[in-house]
Amino acid sequence: MSTEIVVVPHTHWDREWYEPFQRFRLRLVALLDEVLDTMEREPAYHFTLDGQLACVDDYLEVRPENRDRVAALVESGRLAVGPWQILLDEFLCSGENIVRNLELGMARADKLGGAMPVGYLPDMFGHAAQMPQILRRAGLLHACVYRGVPSSVTTDAFAWVAPDGTALRTQYLPAGGYGNGAHLFHDSAGLKERADAFTRTMREWHGPEGSLLAMYGTDHSAPVRGLPEMVAEIGARMDTLSGYIGAYSGEVDGLPEVRGELRSHARANILPGVISVRAHVKQAMGRAERMVERYAEPLATLWGDEWPGRFLDMAWWRLVDASGHDSVTGCGVDDTAQQVAARIAEAEHLGQAVRDMVTARLAGAVPSDGVLVVNPTPAPRRGVVVVEVAGHHPLVDASGAPVPIQPLEYAATLLLDDEMDPATALSFVHGTELYGQHITSWSVEDGTLTFTVAHETQVVFDVDDLRGQLDGVTRVRIVAEPRRTVAALVEVPPLGHTSVRPAPHEQVYGPPERETSLPSEHDPSCWLSSDSATLPVRGDEEVLDNGLLRVTIARDGTLTLVGQDGTTVTGAGRIVDGGDVGDTYNYAPPPADLIVDEPVSVETELIASGPLVAMVDVRRTYRWPAAGGDIEGAPELPAIARTPTTENVVVTTRVELRAGEPFVRLDVEFDNRCADHRVRLHVPLPDGATQSYAEGQFAVTTRGLTSEGGCGETPLPTFPASSWVAAGGVAALLEHVTEYEVVDGAELALTLLRSVGYLSRNRNPLRPEPAGPQLPTPAAQSRGVRKVSLALMPYQESWEEVVPHAEAFRHDLLAVPGQGAQDLPMPAPAAGLSVTGNGVTMTSLRDRDGRHELRVVALTPGDTEAVVEGAFTRARHADLRGRPGAELPVTDGTLRLPMKPWEIATIQLTGSE
Repeated sequence: MSTEIVVVPHTHWDREWYEPFQRFRLRLVALLDEVLDTMEREPAYHFTLDGQLACVDDYLEVRPENRDRVAALVESGRLAVGPWQILLDEFLCSGENIVRNLELGMARADKLGGAMPVGYLPDMFGHAAQMPQILRRAGLLHACVYRGVPSSVTTDAFAWVAPDGTALRTQYLPAGGYGNGAHLFHDSAGLKERADAFTRTMREWHGPEGSLLAMYGTDHSAPVRGLPEMVAEIGARMDTLSGYIGAYSGEVDGLPEVRGELRSHARANILPGVISVRAHVKQAMGRAERMVERYAEPLATLWGDEWPGRFLDMAWWRLVDASGHDSVTGCGVDDTAQQVAARIAEAEHLGQAVRDMVTARLAGAVPSDGVLVVNPTPAPRRGVVVVEVAGHHPLVDASGAPVPIQPLEYAATLLLDDEMDPATALSFVHGTELYGQHITSWSVEDGTLTFTVAHETQVVFDVDDLRGQLDGVTRVRIVAEPRRTVAALVEVPPLGHTSVRPAPHEQVYGPPERETSLPSEHDPSCWLSSDSATLPVRGDEEVLDNGLLRVTIARDGTLTLVGQDGTTVTGAGRIVDGGDVGDTYNYAPPPADLIVDEPVSVETELIASGPLVAMVDVRRTYRWPAAGGDIEGAPELPAIARTPTTENVVVTTRVELRAGEPFVRLDVEFDNRCADHRVRLHVPLPDGATQSYAEGQFAVTTRGLTSEGGCGETPLPTFPASSWVAAGGVAALLEHVTEYEVVDGAELALTLLRSVGYLSRNRNPLRPEPAGPQLPTPAAQSRGVRKVSLALMPYQESWEEVVPHAEAFRHDLLAVPGQGAQDLPMPAPAAGLSVTGNGVTMTSLRDRDGRHELRVVALTPGDTEAVVEGAFTRARHADLRGRPGAELPVTDGTLRLPMKPWEIATIQLTGSE
């Protein structure tokens, strides 16, 4: 027998899954104690630690005294760690999250002796299209995958090609995945026969020459005693995964090619239901990622003082930790999901803290009656922002020019009017604060003490002076200054800021001999341009129209959308409820499903009629079956039909159209009181479609209407979309990763909710093989209020029209109250950094070692050019680890960067050195 088998001992370690993190960690510590002892006792022993540094970090937090032991084994090449910080789910986090994950893992592995130079992706539920480019731009020449590989792959190595053309040698793990050699050494009896059978099987994949990879390990497995002797007995050798793959140069010549994402069901289950289960976790992840990536980091880079690196590092640690393939997926027990949600919330809070610190610094230059408006996008914006201001005067910008506004709501001015002991009222006062505002004046008249309060004040309040005036007071009133919430149409520079404030009294009324110099707030439409991009919005309970899009509300609550080019969508927003007797991994309808898509009643209410914002609430009442009807005491036998008992559920859809936007915003809200069901929003396509286009992880992926099957799992054509999905002339703009399906080429269906009660069913109708233990997950029923925000946009020519509008929809302008003295002059608008170009999208802007590091991606199938403008004099390329590359020419603060289709580019900008 020859050394044709290379045995790679390893463990696949799920940090949290059917038990929460800390319970799994207890077992991890015991396992790694045994690994270290075994490796030190047996010099021939090698071990691969699952490609994620989290295992090492989690262990050393408990056993810090063993750091040097770990480092010695890593440096010797016998213990392989990294390159990831966490084994992620590639579709349920942003592309930037993937980059930071790899960056963290490789940096931390370097401190222990170096990362395994293999993009090890052993158990992800499919793989994102741009992963080869991401790995190559981080310096890795190899990938290793299991799930998602199509049937066209008939060898154990192939060239995986990213959309930009980057090809990476990829090791496929056939015949058992990362446990294809787990059966070899369970005992010494029959060892030779098992090795011979393994060799015959693997030769069919590998060919007649070269060593065969035997991955000896499985979930949470420990090393078997006596393994080196058994390996020697069959003439094999032991190594790490990098030791085996490192024998190949990384060349891809002659290897079969696979292009783009890997989401085939042909070779293994990809468990697509994780995209839609526990949807609130996906929603929170999207919100937290945007907060850190597109608000906190860019604002701190351009407008902050000292770089808040530690706070941002903590935010990224939590986002990366939450991206685990058993974490953000929601396919763990309820305790695990709760912990993941808390981690994501902390990341968002850290991002908010940094954002607020920076905007407070900027707001210090804005008068206290004004409002700072910040643009988080790298292109100039003219858009609607909702602000709260005092008084009834029109708004003006820094130049004194009028700002179009539309009043939305007026705050109460009488906060208290009651019989009361004045001493009790004084106990409410803290300094100048009273009822959340500040005292600007007080008076005593006819036995009534009246406080006047406002949000900001420069008044010094002397409580002792007041106490002497309280004789005979029996009543207390608190009166607030008039305040209102208005929609304002503002122009903001790229990644910059501007400000607005109520016009001074003299500007509104002028000298006694002059007429009013500003239009009345009751006729702001006269301030809007005659240009179609800023025509006023007109709305009533049936029709909303802004010149770019006309929205008609039908009697059944669905919408007809007519774009400026005549593209028409009819029946959009139909709500469809059906049964789901699957589990957290796979949707499965009951054999006798009951579909509910017609409301029993529909009501509409006009909320705002324009001219900047028109809004209508559409309330549809449905009778949904209360549950899926498990057979009593036998959850392994899914229900045949849904229960006859129903719940009345009101689905409220706020339909909102803003000036200048070619899309309609929808906020869909309902209280889920049912179980075992799926709720989807359907949008009929203007034209029949054979393909869909979905944005996600630095690419736009083109998909057909079916998914390849073959391994047993039913290949449902449901797919993930990150920020938008388009098909047949209509696009849905999204705030978080959303499951979608193009149904029969005629309708786009977006999953709003999927309610299930088990981690994995032993007998899922659409997946014969259990995906995990059959444990109850009552919280995965997602009862309670569910709210989803999205937008619908008709388009005519190409999905490329959608890209800039999705950018604006996902990144609202930010309004912050002024915090400066009221007599301050208004600061002039200021630009930060401008990034333009057809399809060019910014994904990150941060400080790295005193340089501004910008990352952009070309979301276009054709060559393009990124034009970057700002206060910099030098620029250079960098890789995804921040290591510097070639210098780039800069002329007068402008960088023109040619980009290939789908190229990811990282650029470091600085002033003169």
